[in-house]
Amino acid sequence: MRWKLPKTAIYASMVATTGGVAYLTKDYLGGTKYEGKEDLTDKIVIVTGANSGIGEATTLELAKRNARIIMACRDMEKCEMVRRNIVLDTKNKYVYCRKCDLASQESVRKFVTQFKKEFDNLHILINNAGVMRCPKSYTEEGIEMQLGVNHMGHFLLTNLLLDVLKASAPARIVNLSSAAHRRSKINMKDLNSENDYDAGRAYAQSKLAIIIFTRELASRLKGTNVTVNAVHPGIVDTNITRHMSVYTNFFTRIFLKPFAWPFIKAPRHGAQTVLYAALDPSLANVSGCYFQNCETKEVSEEAKSDDMAKWLWKVSEKWTKLNVA
Repeated sequence: MRWKLPKTAIYASMVATTGGVAYLTKDYLGGTKYEGKEDLTDKIVIVTGANSGIGEATTLELAKRNARIIMACRDMEKCEMVRRNIVLDTKNKYVYCRKCDLASQESVRKFVTQFKKEFDNLHILINNAGVMRCPKSYTEEGIEMQLGVNHMGHFLLTNLLLDVLKASAPARIVNLSSAAHRRSKINMKDLNSENDYDAGRAYAQSKLAIIIFTRELASRLKGTNVTVNAVHPGIVDTNITRHMSVYTNFFTRIFLKPFAWPFIKAPRHGAQTVLYAALDPSLANVSGCYFQNCETKEVSEEAKSDDMAKWLWKVSEKWTKLNVA
């Protein structure tokens, strides 16, 4: 008599096989892995938005390399929970939580003041935190939220830390941007999206602003041994996508997301190009570039405009009161 597997066992095997294939597909499509094993003992790093997603994955990898890391976050309770897990996982006790809300320029200034009291050096600044496709809202200063957090908050933070970065050279700045910048232009007549707000356009504009800022800052930092580059991490499954319809709509969340899951990067995959830009020895003298999958990529023509870069810099200085004592 031929022995037959129970139907439940067959179904379970099919589910397990499908799940395994999906996982392997996700891992394969995750992109290039950064293979560097640098020892970052005594190197000081700041990562914004370090308590979730790419920021958390980046912090974990840097902690494994013995860096001293300041997790610059808005939610201190969540930051502390993630910090404890990272410390337990890596046995690196030099990981710290510090309050930094990029939607508040006062919070950014307080963070920098506290940092400078505690540390004399800064070797790597990773501007990771971001907001994506949120409903129309504003920072404490009245700046459209995506432009205010993604660009203006990091513009202010970076400039306030430049003196420490220069004194610690060689040092690196990594700005997280997006391929979304390619479909955007800077709206000089309505930069703050007051007259016509579209969440997708505002997001793309903020990511374009980051690349323009990166290129202009690289020009200003020539000769200082401080480099700055931008990174597109890819489409990554993080909290930043929480406002997108695929996650807010019940039916798409239930029926579409499971099929899309294998093709969306996990945070650890999204962190690979960030690590490459922050650590790879071959990039010691590379600045003002844009990376994707650990390779240099061309930016849009709009992002290459020197005139736009100078205009945006002046506006950013004004809106952040950068030169006001």
